[in-house]
Amino acid sequence: MMTPPEFLPALIRKTGHFVLATHVSPDGDALGSLLGFADILESMGKRVFRYVEQEATPFYRFLPGSDRLRTGMDELDNFVRLAGDDVLGVSLDCGDRQRLGQNGPNLLRIRPFVVIDHHKGNNGFGDFSWIDSQRSSTGEMMFDLATALGQTVSKEAAICLYAAIVTDTGSFKYELTRPHTFDVARQLVELGVRPELVAGNLYDNFTFGRLQLMQMVLSTLEVVDDGRIAVIRVTRKMLDQTGCTLVDTENLINLPRSVAVVQVAVFLKETGEDVVSVSLRAKDRCDVAEVAREFGGGGHRKAAGFRQSLTTMDEVRNRLLPVLQRKLSR
Repeated sequence: MMTPPEFLPALIRKTGHFVLATHVSPDGDALGSLLGFADILESMGKRVFRYVEQEATPFYRFLPGSDRLRTGMDELDNFVRLAGDDVLGVSLDCGDRQRLGQNGPNLLRIRPFVVIDHHKGNNGFGDFSWIDSQRSSTGEMMFDLATALGQTVSKEAAICLYAAIVTDTGSFKYELTRPHTFDVARQLVELGVRPELVAGNLYDNFTFGRLQLMQMVLSTLEVVDDGRIAVIRVTRKMLDQTGCTLVDTENLINLPRSVAVVQVAVFLKETGEDVVSVSLRAKDRCDVAEVAREFGGGGHRKAAGFRQSLTTMDEVRNRLLPVLQRKLSR
Protein backbone atom coordinates (compact mmCIF):
# COMPACT_ATOMS: atom_id res chain seq x y z
CA MET A 1 0.00 0.00 0.00
CA MET A 2 1.12 3.56 -0.74
CA THR A 3 0.14 5.26 2.50
CA PRO A 4 -1.98 8.43 2.71
CA PRO A 5 -0.77 11.22 5.03
CA GLU A 6 -1.38 10.40 8.70
CA PHE A 7 -3.73 13.31 9.29
CA LEU A 8 -6.34 12.06 6.84
CA PRO A 9 -7.52 8.76 8.41
CA ALA A 10 -7.59 10.47 11.81
CA LEU A 11 -9.66 13.37 10.49
CA ILE A 12 -12.09 11.01 8.75
CA ARG A 13 -12.57 8.81 11.82
CA LYS A 14 -13.54 11.73 14.06
CA THR A 15 -15.97 13.32 11.57
CA GLY A 16 -19.60 12.25 11.15
CA HIS A 17 -20.77 14.17 8.06
CA PHE A 18 -19.09 14.55 4.67
CA VAL A 19 -19.73 16.62 1.56
CA LEU A 20 -17.96 15.08 -1.43
CA ALA A 21 -17.50 17.11 -4.61
CA THR A 22 -15.53 16.91 -7.84
CA HIS A 23 -14.80 18.94 -10.95
CA VAL A 24 -17.32 20.17 -13.51
CA SER A 25 -18.04 17.81 -16.43
CA PRO A 26 -16.83 14.89 -14.30
CA ASP A 27 -15.08 11.98 -15.99
CA GLY A 28 -14.85 8.37 -14.87
CA ASP A 29 -12.13 9.00 -12.30
CA ALA A 30 -14.03 11.92 -10.78
CA LEU A 31 -17.35 10.08 -10.44
CA GLY A 32 -15.84 6.70 -9.64
CA SER A 33 -13.69 8.16 -6.87
CA LEU A 34 -16.56 10.16 -5.40
CA LEU A 35 -19.05 7.29 -5.43
CA GLY A 36 -16.53 4.72 -4.23
CA PHE A 37 -15.39 6.94 -1.36
CA ALA A 38 -19.01 7.68 -0.40
CA ASP A 39 -19.70 3.95 -0.11
CA ILE A 40 -16.58 3.46 2.02
CA LEU A 41 -17.60 6.29 4.35
CA GLU A 42 -21.14 4.98 4.74
CA SER A 43 -19.77 1.55 5.63
CA MET A 44 -18.14 3.37 8.58
CA GLY A 45 -21.49 4.80 9.67
CA LYS A 46 -20.87 8.28 8.23
CA ARG A 47 -23.48 10.47 6.55
CA VAL A 48 -22.49 11.58 3.05
CA PHE A 49 -23.74 14.21 0.60
CA ARG A 50 -22.64 13.42 -2.98
CA TYR A 51 -22.51 16.77 -4.79
CA VAL A 52 -22.07 17.33 -8.53
CA GLU A 53 -22.83 20.52 -10.42
CA GLN A 54 -24.74 18.75 -13.20
CA GLU A 55 -26.79 15.57 -13.17
CA ALA A 56 -24.90 12.37 -13.91
CA THR A 57 -24.88 11.61 -17.60
CA PRO A 58 -26.18 8.28 -18.92
CA PHE A 59 -22.59 7.43 -19.80
CA TYR A 60 -21.75 6.74 -16.13
CA ARG A 61 -25.09 5.71 -14.67
CA PHE A 62 -23.94 2.09 -14.43
CA LEU A 63 -21.78 3.12 -11.47
CA PRO A 64 -23.38 1.96 -8.19
CA GLY A 65 -24.67 4.94 -6.22
CA SER A 66 -24.94 7.29 -9.20
CA ASP A 67 -28.66 7.65 -8.46
CA ARG A 68 -27.71 9.28 -5.15
CA LEU A 69 -25.76 12.15 -6.70
CA ARG A 70 -27.28 15.53 -5.88
CA THR A 71 -27.10 18.89 -7.64
CA GLY A 72 -29.20 21.14 -5.39
CA MET A 73 -27.42 23.80 -3.34
CA ASP A 74 -30.44 24.26 -1.05
CA GLU A 75 -30.33 20.56 -0.18
CA LEU A 76 -26.58 20.81 0.38
CA ASP A 77 -26.91 23.89 2.59
CA ASN A 78 -29.50 22.09 4.70
CA PHE A 79 -27.21 19.06 5.09
CA VAL A 80 -24.33 21.28 6.23
CA ARG A 81 -26.55 23.28 8.60
CA LEU A 82 -27.85 20.15 10.32
CA ALA A 83 -24.30 18.77 10.60
CA GLY A 84 -23.18 21.82 12.57
CA ASP A 85 -19.46 21.66 13.35
CA ASP A 86 -19.29 17.95 12.55
CA VAL A 87 -18.74 18.16 8.79
CA LEU A 88 -15.83 17.77 6.38
CA GLY A 89 -15.77 18.99 2.78
CA VAL A 90 -13.74 16.89 0.34
CA SER A 91 -12.77 17.70 -3.24
CA LEU A 92 -11.83 14.67 -5.35
CA ASP A 93 -9.86 14.70 -8.62
CA CYS A 94 -10.18 18.48 -8.98
CA GLY A 95 -7.00 20.27 -10.08
CA ASP A 96 -7.92 23.78 -8.91
CA ARG A 97 -10.72 25.69 -7.20
CA GLN A 98 -12.13 27.08 -10.46
CA ARG A 99 -12.81 23.51 -11.63
CA LEU A 100 -15.28 23.08 -8.76
CA GLY A 101 -17.67 25.16 -10.86
CA GLN A 102 -20.07 28.00 -10.13
CA ASN A 103 -20.83 26.71 -6.64
CA GLY A 104 -17.18 26.26 -5.76
CA PRO A 105 -17.09 29.30 -3.41
CA ASN A 106 -20.04 27.86 -1.44
CA LEU A 107 -18.37 24.45 -1.21
CA LEU A 108 -15.13 26.01 0.03
CA ARG A 109 -17.00 27.64 2.92
CA ILE A 110 -17.32 24.15 4.44
CA ARG A 111 -14.60 23.88 7.05
CA PRO A 112 -12.39 22.05 7.21
CA PHE A 113 -12.00 21.34 3.50
CA VAL A 114 -9.71 18.61 2.14
CA VAL A 115 -8.32 18.32 -1.39
CA ILE A 116 -7.48 14.82 -2.67
CA ASP A 117 -6.05 14.76 -6.17
CA HIS A 118 -3.36 13.42 -8.49
CA HIS A 119 -3.01 16.34 -10.93
CA LYS A 120 0.38 17.96 -11.34
CA GLY A 121 0.21 21.65 -10.55
CA ASN A 122 -2.58 21.41 -7.95
CA ASN A 123 -1.68 24.04 -5.36
CA GLY A 124 -3.73 22.45 -2.59
CA PHE A 125 -6.55 24.96 -2.32
CA GLY A 126 -8.14 23.42 0.78
CA ASP A 127 -7.30 23.54 4.48
CA PHE A 128 -5.62 20.14 4.09
CA SER A 129 -4.38 18.33 1.00
CA TRP A 130 -3.31 14.92 -0.21
CA ILE A 131 -1.90 15.44 -3.69
CA ASP A 132 0.22 12.78 -5.36
CA SER A 133 1.02 13.50 -9.01
CA GLN A 134 2.71 10.11 -9.39
CA ARG A 135 -0.60 8.28 -9.00
CA SER A 136 -2.46 6.87 -11.97
CA SER A 137 -5.80 8.13 -10.70
CA THR A 138 -7.70 9.43 -7.71
CA GLY A 139 -9.51 6.07 -7.68
CA GLU A 140 -6.22 4.34 -6.89
CA MET A 141 -5.68 6.77 -3.99
CA MET A 142 -9.17 6.04 -2.65
CA PHE A 143 -8.41 2.33 -2.44
CA ASP A 144 -5.28 3.02 -0.40
CA LEU A 145 -7.23 5.37 1.84
CA ALA A 146 -9.79 2.63 2.50
CA THR A 147 -6.93 0.29 3.42
CA ALA A 148 -5.43 2.88 5.77
CA LEU A 149 -8.85 3.21 7.41
CA GLY A 150 -9.03 -0.57 7.87
CA GLN A 151 -12.14 -0.78 5.70
CA THR A 152 -13.01 -3.65 3.38
CA VAL A 153 -14.16 -2.24 0.05
CA SER A 154 -17.62 -3.46 -0.98
CA LYS A 155 -18.27 -4.85 -4.46
CA GLU A 156 -20.20 -1.67 -5.29
CA ALA A 157 -17.32 0.59 -4.27
CA ALA A 158 -14.87 -1.71 -6.05
CA ILE A 159 -16.74 -1.26 -9.34
CA CYS A 160 -16.58 2.52 -8.95
CA LEU A 161 -12.86 2.56 -8.12
CA TYR A 162 -12.00 0.11 -10.89
CA ALA A 163 -13.87 2.28 -13.42
CA ALA A 164 -11.98 5.32 -12.08
CA ILE A 165 -8.63 3.62 -12.63
CA VAL A 166 -9.52 2.21 -16.06
CA THR A 167 -10.67 5.56 -17.44
CA ASP A 168 -7.74 7.62 -16.16
CA THR A 169 -5.10 5.11 -17.26
CA GLY A 170 -6.59 4.72 -20.74
CA SER A 171 -7.23 1.06 -19.93
CA PHE A 172 -3.81 0.68 -18.27
CA LYS A 173 -1.72 2.14 -21.11
CA TYR A 174 -0.63 5.58 -19.83
CA GLU A 175 2.78 6.17 -18.26
CA LEU A 176 1.55 6.57 -14.67
CA THR A 177 0.26 3.00 -14.76
CA ARG A 178 2.63 1.46 -12.20
CA PRO A 179 2.92 -1.99 -10.58
CA HIS A 180 0.85 -0.68 -7.67
CA THR A 181 -1.91 0.30 -10.10
CA PHE A 182 -2.17 -3.27 -11.35
CA ASP A 183 -2.06 -4.56 -7.77
CA VAL A 184 -5.00 -2.35 -6.78
CA ALA A 185 -6.91 -3.44 -9.90
CA ARG A 186 -6.22 -7.09 -9.03
CA GLN A 187 -7.62 -6.62 -5.54
CA LEU A 188 -10.71 -4.88 -6.91
CA VAL A 189 -11.33 -7.81 -9.27
CA GLU A 190 -10.95 -10.17 -6.32
CA LEU A 191 -13.65 -8.13 -4.58
CA GLY A 192 -16.10 -8.93 -7.37
CA VAL A 193 -15.44 -6.53 -10.24
CA ARG A 194 -15.98 -8.06 -13.68
CA PRO A 195 -13.62 -6.16 -16.00
CA GLU A 196 -15.56 -7.11 -19.14
CA LEU A 197 -18.76 -5.55 -17.75
CA VAL A 198 -17.03 -2.32 -16.73
CA ALA A 199 -15.29 -2.10 -20.12
CA GLY A 200 -18.57 -2.83 -21.89
CA ASN A 201 -20.33 -0.01 -20.06
CA LEU A 202 -17.48 2.41 -20.68
CA TYR A 203 -16.59 1.65 -24.28
CA ASP A 204 -19.33 -0.39 -25.97
CA ASN A 205 -22.33 1.83 -25.31
CA PHE A 206 -22.38 4.05 -28.39
CA THR A 207 -25.63 5.39 -29.79
CA PHE A 208 -26.08 6.05 -33.51
CA GLY A 209 -26.13 9.74 -32.58
CA ARG A 210 -22.69 9.41 -31.07
CA LEU A 211 -21.45 7.63 -34.18
CA GLN A 212 -22.79 10.48 -36.32
CA LEU A 213 -21.12 12.98 -34.00
CA MET A 214 -17.81 11.15 -34.40
CA GLN A 215 -18.18 11.43 -38.17
CA MET A 216 -18.83 15.18 -37.92
CA VAL A 217 -15.94 15.78 -35.52
CA LEU A 218 -13.46 13.83 -37.65
CA SER A 219 -14.54 15.83 -40.70
CA THR A 220 -13.06 18.92 -38.98
CA LEU A 221 -9.60 17.32 -38.72
CA GLU A 222 -6.80 19.82 -39.34
CA VAL A 223 -3.20 18.63 -39.63
CA VAL A 224 -0.49 21.13 -38.69
CA ASP A 225 3.31 21.23 -38.45
CA ASP A 226 3.99 18.35 -40.83
CA GLY A 227 1.49 16.16 -39.03
CA ARG A 228 2.91 16.62 -35.54
CA ILE A 229 -0.23 18.48 -34.40
CA ALA A 230 -3.79 17.35 -35.14
CA VAL A 231 -6.80 19.55 -34.34
CA ILE A 232 -10.47 18.53 -34.18
CA ARG A 233 -13.55 20.52 -33.19
CA VAL A 234 -17.09 20.11 -31.92
CA THR A 235 -19.77 22.81 -32.02
CA ARG A 236 -23.07 23.19 -30.21
CA LYS A 237 -24.80 22.77 -33.57
CA MET A 238 -23.21 19.32 -34.02
CA LEU A 239 -24.43 18.27 -30.59
CA ASP A 240 -27.94 19.52 -31.31
CA GLN A 241 -28.08 17.79 -34.70
CA THR A 242 -27.05 14.41 -33.26
CA GLY A 243 -28.90 14.62 -29.93
CA CYS A 244 -25.60 14.30 -28.07
CA THR A 245 -23.96 16.09 -25.16
CA LEU A 246 -20.34 16.94 -24.44
CA VAL A 247 -20.03 13.66 -22.55
CA ASP A 248 -20.41 11.90 -25.89
CA THR A 249 -17.18 13.55 -27.03
CA GLU A 250 -15.11 11.71 -24.41
CA ASN A 251 -12.20 9.78 -25.90
CA LEU A 252 -12.70 11.19 -29.42
CA ILE A 253 -9.42 13.06 -29.00
CA ASN A 254 -7.62 9.72 -28.87
CA LEU A 255 -8.46 9.08 -32.54
CA PRO A 256 -6.14 11.76 -34.00
CA ARG A 257 -3.62 11.07 -31.24
CA SER A 258 -3.39 7.46 -32.42
CA VAL A 259 -1.90 8.52 -35.77
CA ALA A 260 1.77 7.51 -35.74
CA VAL A 261 3.29 10.91 -36.60
CA VAL A 262 1.01 12.97 -34.35
CA GLN A 263 2.73 14.27 -31.21
CA VAL A 264 -0.11 16.44 -29.87
CA ALA A 265 -3.86 16.20 -30.42
CA VAL A 266 -6.04 19.24 -29.77
CA PHE A 267 -9.81 19.10 -29.26
CA LEU A 268 -11.62 22.46 -29.40
CA LYS A 269 -15.11 22.33 -27.88
CA GLU A 270 -17.76 25.02 -28.06
CA THR A 271 -19.15 24.58 -24.55
CA GLY A 272 -21.25 27.73 -24.31
CA GLU A 273 -21.82 31.12 -25.87
CA ASP A 274 -18.32 32.52 -26.45
CA VAL A 275 -16.85 29.75 -24.25
CA VAL A 276 -14.30 27.27 -25.60
CA SER A 277 -12.91 24.26 -23.74
CA VAL A 278 -9.71 22.67 -24.99
CA SER A 279 -8.46 19.13 -24.41
CA LEU A 280 -4.82 18.28 -25.12
CA ARG A 281 -3.28 14.83 -25.50
CA ALA A 282 0.41 14.22 -26.15
CA LYS A 283 2.93 11.49 -26.70
CA ASP A 284 6.52 12.03 -25.55
CA ARG A 285 7.78 15.30 -26.96
CA CYS A 286 5.51 17.87 -25.32
CA ASP A 287 4.35 18.49 -21.75
CA VAL A 288 0.77 19.60 -22.40
CA ALA A 289 0.15 20.33 -18.70
CA GLU A 290 2.77 23.06 -19.04
CA VAL A 291 0.97 24.39 -22.11
CA ALA A 292 -2.44 24.27 -20.42
CA ARG A 293 -1.13 26.24 -17.43
CA GLU A 294 -0.14 29.07 -19.79
CA PHE A 295 -3.85 29.33 -20.60
CA GLY A 296 -5.10 29.02 -17.02
CA GLY A 297 -5.66 25.26 -17.05
CA GLY A 298 -3.70 22.21 -16.00
CA GLY A 299 -3.56 18.45 -15.95
CA HIS A 300 -0.91 15.82 -16.59
CA ARG A 301 2.14 15.72 -18.83
CA LYS A 302 0.30 13.82 -21.56
CA ALA A 303 -3.32 14.81 -20.84
CA ALA A 304 -4.39 18.33 -19.96
CA GLY A 305 -6.93 21.02 -20.72
CA PHE A 306 -8.11 24.57 -20.23
CA ARG A 307 -11.10 26.83 -20.79
CA GLN A 308 -11.37 30.28 -22.38
CA SER A 309 -14.26 32.74 -22.21
CA LEU A 310 -15.31 35.61 -24.49
CA THR A 311 -13.58 34.04 -27.46
CA THR A 312 -14.03 31.75 -30.46
CA MET A 313 -12.49 28.43 -31.45
CA ASP A 314 -10.50 30.15 -34.22
CA GLU A 315 -9.05 32.68 -31.78
CA VAL A 316 -8.06 29.97 -29.30
CA ARG A 317 -6.56 27.85 -32.08
CA ASN A 318 -4.49 30.78 -33.35
CA ARG A 319 -3.08 31.50 -29.89
CA LEU A 320 -2.48 27.86 -29.00
CA LEU A 321 -0.74 26.48 -32.09
CA PRO A 322 2.38 28.72 -31.89
CA VAL A 323 2.86 27.65 -28.25
CA LEU A 324 2.66 23.98 -29.19
CA GLN A 325 5.00 24.46 -32.14
CA ARG A 326 7.59 26.12 -29.89
CA LYS A 327 7.38 23.24 -27.42
CA LEU A 328 7.79 20.65 -30.17
CA SER A 329 10.76 22.44 -31.74
CA ARG A 330 12.86 22.27 -28.56
